[in-house]
This record gives sequence, structure tokens and C-alpha cells, in this order.
Amino acid sequence: MLFESLTSRLQETFQKLRGKGKVTEADVKEAMREVRLALLEADVSLDVVKDFIARVRERAVGQEVLKSLTPAQQVIKIVHDELTALMGGQAAKLELAPTPPTVILMVGLQGAGKTTTTGKLARYLQKQGKKPLLVAADVYRPAAIRQLQVLGEQIAAPVFTMGEGADPVDIAKAGVEHAKGERLDVVLIDTAGRLHVNEELMDELARIRDAVQPTEILLVVDAMTGQDAVNVARTFHERLGLTGVILTKLDGDTRGGAALSVRAVTGCPIKFAGMGEKLDALEPFHPDRMASRILGMGDVLTLIEKAQAAVDAEKAAEMQQKLIRAEFTFDDFLEQLRAVRQMGPLEELLAMLPGMGQLKGMKDLKVDEKQLKRIEAIILSMTPEERANPDILNPSRKRRIAAGSGTSLQDVNRLVKQFEEMRKLFKQFGKMAKQAKKRRGFRLPFFPT
Repeated sequence: MLFESLTSRLQETFQKLRGKGKVTEADVKEAMREVRLALLEADVSLDVVKDFIARVRERAVGQEVLKSLTPAQQVIKIVHDELTALMGGQAAKLELAPTPPTVILMVGLQGAGKTTTTGKLARYLQKQGKKPLLVAADVYRPAAIRQLQVLGEQIAAPVFTMGEGADPVDIAKAGVEHAKGERLDVVLIDTAGRLHVNEELMDELARIRDAVQPTEILLVVDAMTGQDAVNVARTFHERLGLTGVILTKLDGDTRGGAALSVRAVTGCPIKFAGMGEKLDALEPFHPDRMASRILGMGDVLTLIEKAQAAVDAEKAAEMQQKLIRAEFTFDDFLEQLRAVRQMGPLEELLAMLPGMGQLKGMKDLKVDEKQLKRIEAIILSMTPEERANPDILNPSRKRRIAAGSGTSLQDVNRLVKQFEEMRKLFKQFGKMAKQAKKRRGFRLPFFPT
């Protein structure tokens, strides 16, 4: 889970502070020592840690903190503010050219996930109403062109290629001209990578940059490489003049120190973060929200955005009325289950709720995806009539459903019982809402008037 070890260490440190009615300079010093160790263990650059701790300590030992009624909360707020500043302060948006097409040069080392990230960024731009063109300028890595073509097919985006024998500079220039002719908004150029930085790679990238004059030069960095990621970012920035960084595999790294170091070391903003393998798993990077996640304070805004993207507003309102009238069917249940799964792993969604990370057992919580698939299999093994009217599910039908879904009769009975209890519960909420509405116009917040 994202920053798991760092979050755990910081929460333990601040819990000690919360237990003190009054905080002294010695308490702050001890807390800062723990924070320093936690950051270093998370692979944050030593120089960055030194500067960070110095700024926090200077603010935390002020009289307005030590004499306040909630000194521990004040210290936590200072740490949150400084973490936010460390990662760039505000979210850095993708720059778009005043006259299309916007040219984006994707660069990075081999294995960082550059080609996949190019596809993810194209998908993100499509959601913004843009028409992207993918340009295959990596002519060295076996199957790189085919990989980009497959990604293009998956998101229905055109891919421009001239084959493995062409010069990458010529491919980039021709791709931009093709986009102009087809009136496409954005050109994403997937360039070649190497196992490590070398002169040949940098020269080629510099020639492509000079030939197409990109609006954005985005470095794709594997967050799991730790301090190497920072060194790579520094070198690329010195040679190419980066405009931003995309961190990949941030969901799988429990340390993630690169996210806290790249911005401070290079001055380049982190614009996106790869949070999974799916093509929709690319998020704009918000320093303040990331700071909240690191401190275990949740990330409600991102959770809301994920929900809005996954759930249609009109369907949600219609579903709400079905729940109130107890007309909720297994088809509706299956639709909602799929919408929630589309938002991402459930343990990640729960971690975005404030305070959830501090609850006992949450750290080791793992939602069994197999169980969700089992539920889906049971529902799909029902006939349309059975899904619409669960009351007709007699023992014979349940045995057939169990056999068809590869589950047991107990599994089917358990799901049906839970479904019926849920319908009864929401029916009661509906009655309460109607009664409350009659009394002085009062209504429950989660039901419309």
C-alpha cells in the first residue's frame, strides 16, 4: 500500500505527542528525530530530509505552538504543510499549446513503464475531451511499436508508426504533421529508453526535442527505484529541460521516497502518478492530498472524484429511489458492485477515508477480490427473472445457481440473505425520510426532497 511504512512510523510518532497535554522543545526534538528516521527509511534524499526537518523544527518550537491548547495537532499541521510544500505546494497542470496540436515528449529509462504510461496519459486526455495521437518513436526495443499499437486499440486512439528502420527524429516530425492533417489535439511521442543514462540516448532525445519543440517533456520514473529515480530525474532535467515528472508504480511501493525527493532536487513538478496497471490508473498529482495520505489523514477529494468518474449521476439518483421503494434488484446490485470495483482496490478506497488508517486491523486489511468475483458469478448464474424478483428463489433454484456458479448452496443462501436484509434496511430509511419530511420540512441528508 502507498507509503505504508512511512505512514505507520509517522502515526506512531504523532500518537506519542497526542498523549501529552503540553509539548516541550524536548518533545518536539524527539518527534523530529523519529520523523527524520522515518523519511530516511522511506528512501527520501538525505539533503532533502535535513532541510525538511530544519523547517519543521523552526516552526514547531514557536511559542504559538508550545503554548497552544492542542500542540500535537499544531505540529502535525506544520508537518502536513511542509510535506505539501516539499512536493510542490499546488498541483501542476498539463500545459496545452494555444494552437493544436500540443506535443508531449515522453522520456525515461527502459523498464519505467513509459509506453504503458503513454497509453494511460492518452486515456486521461480522452476523458478531458481531447483527441490524442500516439507516436511510436522507440525503434530499438523489441515489440515496442506493437505494444503501443495494442494500447491504442484498447483506448481507440490512433497510433502513428514508420516501422523499426526509420529514424526516431523523422518519425516524431512526421507524427506531428500527421496530427495536424487529421486535426488531432495532442501528440504523445513514445521515445526509446535505455537500461541506464548514456550519451547516445540523450543526444537522440535532444534532437527529437529540437525537431518538434514539445510543449511538455515528461519524464516517466519508476518510484520503486528509490534514490536512483532522483538521480535519473536530475540528469534528464539537466540535458533536456524537463517540464514535469510522472511517477509510476507508486501503488506498489511501501517506501515511495522518490515522490518526496524529485520535486525538491530537480525543481520539476510531479504532474501524474501511476496508481495501478489498468489504463485508467493514472491520477493527477496533488501534493496536499498526497501529504494527507502519508500522514494517514485520508484523501476524501480523490475518493469523491473516483466516485464521480465511476458512477453516472442520473443512474445514482434512480438507484436511490429504487432503494427507498425496496425495488432494488440483483441486477442493480451487480451494477453497483462493478462501479465500486472500477474505482480501484477496495483497501485503497478505504484508506482514503480520514482516520481509517488508525483503526485497529486496518493496516492488515486485505479485501478478497475472489469473494467479489464469487458474488458476481452467483448473480450471473441467476435467470433475468430471478435477478429481478429474488422472492422466487426456492431451494431447487438455489441449487442450480450454486452449480452454475461453481459455489456452494451455503454461499448462495448467504448472499440472498444479506441482499434481503439490505433491502429491508433501505426500506426503513425510506419510511424515516418520508416521516421526517412531513415534520417541519426536515429531511435526511442522504435522501432527496
